[in-house]
Amino acid sequence: MSIKQSKYNLREFLAFSGARVLEDKKSVFVGTGLPIVAAALAQKTHAPNLLIVFEAGGLGPQLPELAISVGESRTFHRAIAASSMHDVMSLSQAGYIDYGFLGAAQMDMYGNINTTVIGDHDLPQARLPGSGGANDVASFSHKLIIIIANQSKRTFVNKLDFLTTPGYLDGPGARERAGLPKDTGPYRVITQLGIYGFDEGTKRLKLISLHPGVSLGEVKENSSFGILIPDEVETSPEPTDEDLRILRQEIDSAGIVLGK
Repeated sequence: MSIKQSKYNLREFLAFSGARVLEDKKSVFVGTGLPIVAAALAQKTHAPNLLIVFEAGGLGPQLPELAISVGESRTFHRAIAASSMHDVMSLSQAGYIDYGFLGAAQMDMYGNINTTVIGDHDLPQARLPGSGGANDVASFSHKLIIIIANQSKRTFVNKLDFLTTPGYLDGPGARERAGLPKDTGPYRVITQLGIYGFDEGTKRLKLISLHPGVSLGEVKENSSFGILIPDEVETSPEPTDEDLRILRQEIDSAGIVLGK
């Protein structure tokens, strides 16, 4: 962890940073873990009308606390519909999902991500959970948000060990050539070091802000590919005491995702 701050831990900071990206009166298709925490925080603070969508069919719940999977009962709490995987994937394909929100084990400069294997596919060093609905979420949501808690040369890679989920594939125009909807793709990447976007022209990863206490050198040292650096780089905002209270007392009081 490179964040020089004792008031909050890394995962709390990542959840807060993810929540800030989400807007009121928008829809978000969330994956397990930090994306759920971030969406719940956004809903309990600046985005009360955020429509949260879960893979197993929960549409628009008002999350009372952390749902530990995308199919458990809290994903249907005060929801507008207890639907099905078929219906939520159909909504996504029809273009009704504003944000997809996923974690990743590896990512390249174009926002393509791997959650399948580390190493050779047939004899991997580690076998990961796989896509689930992640490929669909990234393929059809208007904007994709990615959280990687441990940015390093092993997670920011030149070439993925396996392409699970498409970003901008090999650059400008590649998504469209692959048959994916126009004007969709990765939007923000959040790591322990900073927040990133993607250059409009080249579709390559571009730094937006550094987290408190993090240097440009750390960002460059912890990537296997060159990251575009603008002339002016902001400092990421920090969570308030109220944000931390909500995270610790209302969303994840057991510390299942955020830790203690």
